[in-house]
Amino acid sequence: MDFSNLLLDWYLQNKRNLPWRKTTNPYHIWLSEIILQQTRVAQGLPYYKAFLDEFPNVKTLANADEEKVLKLWQGLGYYSRARNLHFTAKEVSKELNGVFPKDYSGLLKLKGVGEYTAAAIASFSYNEPVAVLDGNVFRVLSRYFGIDLDISLPKTKTEFQKLAQSLLPINNPATFNQAIMEFGALQCVPKSPNCNDCIFNSSCYALQKKEVSNLPFKSKKVKVTKRFLNYLIIEDTNNNIIVEKRTNKGIWQNLFQFPLIEEFEEKSSNASMKLIKKFTFNKKQPNEISVINEEYIKHKLSHQDLHIRFYKLSFDCEIKDAESIEKIKEYPFPIVLHNFIETNFS
Repeated sequence: MDFSNLLLDWYLQNKRNLPWRKTTNPYHIWLSEIILQQTRVAQGLPYYKAFLDEFPNVKTLANADEEKVLKLWQGLGYYSRARNLHFTAKEVSKELNGVFPKDYSGLLKLKGVGEYTAAAIASFSYNEPVAVLDGNVFRVLSRYFGIDLDISLPKTKTEFQKLAQSLLPINNPATFNQAIMEFGALQCVPKSPNCNDCIFNSSCYALQKKEVSNLPFKSKKVKVTKRFLNYLIIEDTNNNIIVEKRTNKGIWQNLFQFPLIEEFEEKSSNASMKLIKKFTFNKKQPNEISVINEEYIKHKLSHQDLHIRFYKLSFDCEIKDAESIEKIKEYPFPIVLHNFIETNFS
């Protein structure tokens, strides 16, 4: 039995029961693929269900306020996915009358839809014979066939795409694409795969040559930047709080935050306090300042390590733009700020 048939047989016996596998609706499949980018299935599944409950079709998503979309996305990270999701929904709803393109080339023209997502929708919705290529597929193919090319290079992606396409059964592309991704997710996992209990253990190059831990090969290393963020909880005499929207490009665009003072090196809370004591709001100084957490709260992003402190600044006057905690909780926040709010303003 060849690679493709053996893989399909494994899939039919081991596949997970996932809702997006029970439909050919391109909206449902597109939504699941965007949510599952850089997200585990267990984490993404509740979001998928929540989005379909709130936005049952592409037009309802297109007509939603961006803040509502971001609030529903809160906690998934990589928020540009949510903004692109909303943009594309508007594009499909208004320019294509709510109908998704029916082939790979048309899907590829949509914002936020790359080659992998277009291939997934095209094969799962329309059974178009185009192979998917994601991290799971890279891993399975590189190990089984012994490909040690650098997967961070565009030319390597082209080679893998050709190989994946050559393995694709023309009459059953959707199932094969699901199968190879599922195999990478459940069996041929990144670290310490159970190779002894694998359908390919007698023919896998990486296992035979003891190269499993070295494949796939990727040379690029992500440069991680450290940032030191001091968030100011500005509270007026009515216990209302100031928040603001992050409109600049970068992390957390269009999400809300507390006023921020950023420093560029690690400092003690007392050292940072000297800077914060200079803070005024509407030309008034706070009558009381206190540090909420002495130790930094550490929050990791893909390219940044955030070190976060919160300071409370109390004012003995009303502040015009301050809002109640109940109102603030309706806004979309980065998860680290959302968790702070839930912990300190329950």
